[in-house]
Parts: sequence; structure tokens; C-alpha cells
Amino acid sequence: MEAIFIFGTLILMVLIIIVAYNDYTVNKIKEDIKDQITDLANNTLEVTPKEFFEMRNKSFGGRALYSNNFNFAGVYILYNESKDLYYVGQGKQVLNRVNSHFTGKGNGDVYADYKYGDYWTIRMIALEGSGFSTLNELERHSIDTYNSYEQGYNKTRGNRPKQ
Repeated sequence: MEAIFIFGTLILMVLIIIVAYNDYTVNKIKEDIKDQITDLANNTLEVTPKEFFEMRNKSFGGRALYSNNFNFAGVYILYNESKDLYYVGQGKQVLNRVNSHFTGKGNGDVYADYKYGDYWTIRMIALEGSGFSTLNELERHSIDTYNSYEQGYNKTRGNRPKQ
């Protein structure tokens, strides 16, 4: 009987160690991804909406606008510095998507706070070269990194792959 008790205790201890190790591993992976997203964002140009519109509407001596030539697939991080809130989105043409939020055709809460004078900054991360394989994956991890679902403008945790 004592041997069964000792054996059961050993099995329980092994299970506790396995669960603790798995929790540590999952948390370490999540922290590594957050660090990766933060590094990507910190290595991009941060602009205000005014600077964004100037860049977007710049032409090169003709009708071709900057946004027509240099649009890219990626995510954008809109930061309301006045309220310390984030909105993260994605687009196959990021410049067009960012533009929509500041012209009343995107997230209504973002536009309202912009229209009423809150101070905003914009960062954009290209999917290409990011280390992520899909826009959905990059967006989900960015929403998590900036906590923009729980304490921001995002109404979902990001798009999920089709089942």
C-alpha cells in the first residue's frame, strides 16, 4: 500500500512538472512574439495623420500618387496618445486602409476621436520581411501585443483562418 502511495505521488509530481514546463514554454513563446512585434513597430516610421496625408498625396511630377506606387500588404497601428488607446488593423493596401480610418470610412470610434482633436500617431508594418506568414497572423499578434481588444478600439481579437 505504501509503495502505491509513493508511486502515485511520483506520478502526480511528474504531471505537475510537465504542466509547469508547458505553461513556461507557452508564455515564453508569447513573450518572444510580443518582442518581435514591438521590434518591427519600433523600426518603422511613426507619423501623425497630417504627415500621413502629406506622404500619401505626394506625387512624382505627374498623376501617380505615392500611395498608388508604394501601397503594401501589412498591418497598421493607430495610437491615440490623448487617451492611450490603440487600434490595430490589416490591409492588402495599408495606405488605403489607414486613410479610411481618418476620413470617416473605417472604425467609427477612431474617426470620432480624431475628428474631435485627439492626438494620433501611425505605424505600419509590412507583411513581407516580418517573419509572419499571413496578414491574419501578424494582425492577431499585433492586437495581442498592444492589448487593443481588451483596452483599445478593436472589437475582435483579429481574423481567424477559415476552418
